[in-house]
Amino acid sequence: MKTVVLKGQKRESVGKKDSKKLRAQEIVPAVLYGGETPIHFSVPFADLRKLIYTPSVYLLELDIDGEVHNAMMQDIQWHPVNEEVLHIDFLKIQDGKTIKIDVPLKISGLAKGIKMGGKLNTNLRRLKVKALATDVPDTIDVNVTKLGIGQSIKVADLNVPNVEFLDAKSNVVVSVAITRAAKSAAGAAMAAGDDDEDEAEGGEEAAASEE
Repeated sequence: MKTVVLKGQKRESVGKKDSKKLRAQEIVPAVLYGGETPIHFSVPFADLRKLIYTPSVYLLELDIDGEVHNAMMQDIQWHPVNEEVLHIDFLKIQDGKTIKIDVPLKISGLAKGIKMGGKLNTNLRRLKVKALATDVPDTIDVNVTKLGIGQSIKVADLNVPNVEFLDAKSNVVVSVAITRAAKSAAGAAMAAGDDDEDEAEGGEEAAASEE
């Protein structure tokens, strides 16, 4: 997992009035959990863009007034109307302790079912995993090359070293479905085959009558 340095400043007061004042300056109130006591701090919104507007997962070196903590972003609270970030929760990562986090999927390869007229359906975009922070991958790679029409890859089919998947094993990650066009083509092919058989049978009957 990639590491990003993020700097913040401790908050002297944590009331609603102070939070509103920070947001007016495009600074986001935040809190770091996981230690002996929560640490309330603030971060410029500009520094958060690379963490928020990306599917990637990052391990953070959270520098709060010179005190560095290994952490990860846990929860974002958004304004219900606009895209303003109201508050962010961070979780302190401790050595030897596993974390639970959503990791994005990365689909690769061209499914053979698509070449036959099928359509690739991606049912899940992220998977929840449990692992040590150092073992969490940037993405979960899923190769679909061997998938034919009607076939799928489920959570149970995935395997990443030292990573436990928390989603139901029966959940379908990606599948190849038959399209209407493919069904029509298959129906036309079957109909053509039946016509050919009828013509062949008719020819055999005509030859038999001539005899």
